[in-house]
Amino acid sequence: MIYTAARARAQEAEEALNLPDPVSLGSIQRHIEKLRSRKIIIKPMKGTPTDKVCGLWFGMDDLDLILHAPAASEMHRQQIILHEFGHMILRHEQETLSPDYARAFFPDLDPERVVTALKRTDFLDEFEITAELLADRLAARIRRSVRRYAQPANFGAVFG
Repeated sequence: MIYTAARARAQEAEEALNLPDPVSLGSIQRHIEKLRSRKIIIKPMKGTPTDKVCGLWFGMDDLDLILHAPAASEMHRQQIILHEFGHMILRHEQETLSPDYARAFFPDLDPERVVTALKRTDFLDEFEITAELLADRLAARIRRSVRRYAQPANFGAVFG
């Protein structure tokens, strides 16, 4: 896929979301939950079967679960999560999981509860590129909201 087409698809998807201002990671999550009629749980990964994983999106029987690797900063954590949100927004298909694969990530959970996952074999395919470009657009919206809606420093002390 040509980057121009991926950029256009990411822009189209972001505009179609009609996100209300101010935009934050939490408001995006709530908006997607409403659109998908499913709760989204976000948790850090304590350990993974592979060290090449930054983020994973699992479809459980009754919710979506995003796991993210420990991040160097809050901004990096946000980008990993926004990337997984990008896959949801773009409606990228998940694959049915085998019980063995589910058990590798959730040893204490009934493997039948873990229904699907988005598994990547190529980080430079059209789905990954478009999801990352959408994540970049969402991150820019968050930054613009922070600048637009942030109170000036010391506002409370001056005006009470």
